[in-house]
Amino acid sequence: MSFEVFVFLIILALAFDFMNGFHDAANSIATVVSTGVLRPHHAVAFAAFFNFAALFVFQLKVAATVGKGIVDPFVVDHYVIFGALVGALSWNILTWYYGIPSSSSHALIGGLMGAVVAKVGTAGLIDSGIGKTLVFIVVSPALGFVLGGLLMLIVSWLFRRTPPSRVDRWFRRLQLFSAGYYSLGHGANDAQKTIGIIWLLMISGGYLAADATRPPNWVILSCYVAIALGTMFGGWRIVKTMGQRLTKIKPVGGFCAETGGAITLTIASLAGIPVSTTHTITGAIVGVGSSRKLRAVRWGLAGNIVWAWILTIPCSAFTAAVAWFIGQAYL
Repeated sequence: MSFEVFVFLIILALAFDFMNGFHDAANSIATVVSTGVLRPHHAVAFAAFFNFAALFVFQLKVAATVGKGIVDPFVVDHYVIFGALVGALSWNILTWYYGIPSSSSHALIGGLMGAVVAKVGTAGLIDSGIGKTLVFIVVSPALGFVLGGLLMLIVSWLFRRTPPSRVDRWFRRLQLFSAGYYSLGHGANDAQKTIGIIWLLMISGGYLAADATRPPNWVILSCYVAIALGTMFGGWRIVKTMGQRLTKIKPVGGFCAETGGAITLTIASLAGIPVSTTHTITGAIVGVGSSRKLRAVRWGLAGNIVWAWILTIPCSAFTAAVAWFIGQAYL
């Protein structure tokens, strides 16, 4: 791999990281915008700050899983990285265009899997890492659903005798805490996936020893800056779906959804499990809506979102496999 190709792939990885923040801005800010607690541009700046702050709070466990726990690092080369990034970016752009909340994380993992299978077949996949990721496709939204709904029920009971106007005023302030906490969890899990990809690229290209325990600091810093900048630009199509169309959210509901989602992301990040922040917050929002009444949730729209989740890994994997063959011819 020439140095020019190496630089090109670094730029492509950071472009994916930027698109990750852009695409997933809705996860961090949909509820705080839809409840009117923050104006849209203030909300994205707020979320971007906490995305970046995660750099100083969480260890690189998720990056290690992506870098060494999904596919065999010894079969990865620059063609595989190219295929993985093209597959993930293509899916992200498509779902952003149609305003569909999908998982950037699973698009990247699907891209890695598809490119590796195109190169060496399924022997290059690591079953334990993939199994853990697939299990959490179900666990993360389910846990977000349970925690969001449970928090909503607890808060409703605790404040059952408090005038609604006072509850609304209190939770408008508290939602700033929950939105910041959720954005911190988003930065902890999602920025690290691109760190893992660049880590793989550096090892495969001979720019870093295979037994290196962490990538260089410039990689870590640039990935957190890229996702924070992406968040600042925001993905407004998806904000509308998440914050307004799925279910109606008030400040108290926004607080419960964000807190439930943030707890789920904290657990996953500490365990080094790459999860979908989109799945997590969607589950939490649906849990909050369902705790009021089942009809409060637009289940048809929720079903369409679930279909996008199901299709993310196979579609990004197929695109990545095609991109791997193109990369072989032109890189």
